[in-house]
Amino acid sequence: MLAASRWIKQRSPKEKTALGCVAGLVLLIILWRTIEDHDTLFVLAEAAHFVGIGLLGWKIYSKKSVAGLSLQTQILTGMFLVVRLYCSFMMEYDIHTLLDLLTAAATAAVLFAMLGSQVASTYQADLDTIKFYYVVIPCLLCAVVAHPYTSHWLPFRIMWAVCVYLEAVSVFPQLRMMQNSKVVERFTAHYVFCLGLSRFFSCAHWVLQLLDGNKYLLTALGSGLWPVMVLLSEVVQTVILADFCFYYVKSYADGTGILRLPVGIV
Repeated sequence: MLAASRWIKQRSPKEKTALGCVAGLVLLIILWRTIEDHDTLFVLAEAAHFVGIGLLGWKIYSKKSVAGLSLQTQILTGMFLVVRLYCSFMMEYDIHTLLDLLTAAATAAVLFAMLGSQVASTYQADLDTIKFYYVVIPCLLCAVVAHPYTSHWLPFRIMWAVCVYLEAVSVFPQLRMMQNSKVVERFTAHYVFCLGLSRFFSCAHWVLQLLDGNKYLLTALGSGLWPVMVLLSEVVQTVILADFCFYYVKSYADGTGILRLPVGIV
């Protein structure tokens, strides 16, 4: 492992990028050959999100600080989880509901630490410049226009759409805050990387469906605006987090472990 690590550090930036792409492709193939039920990937995605929130909890407990964390992102995360939980209880109830409940509880604990505990004074409000309502209002408008075509009550369908759109852009205030701070705090970087890993598992679900010859996704895209908006949300969130994950992995491949985000990442 040490020899491999040293070898990677000696590669050029282009070679490291190529190695990262190959590693992602290999992981995708491994998932394709080992996981029979593709819904398992959604469970892995939600579990990765929960692990990310757990890392934030550990940071707050061990460091007694919330420096580097975006309150706006945590508010957005709490909002889409609460709304999705409500819709899940009304529309469907399964393992995903339980995972969302655990993640929502962990997010509530982080919000309490940032708003009502002794460590709240370490919150860097001056760097957290993207207010949550700037994100919520466009998502709500999109949800009114494009929402699921199911037989459920219309408000439930709109709320479900809000969840999808909010989840896609909820990390945006956190990325902007990290960019404003110039150097990213380590546990915060781990948290966002977990979100990127969660997104990888979610996208892998759709890719593997196509590899297995399931044409449902392609058929759905031609059935109206809602499937197109869902796919667009997936793409937006993936692009945002993939860019961050590239710099995250690069910082460790370079041997520094110090993450700096360039201006153009968000």
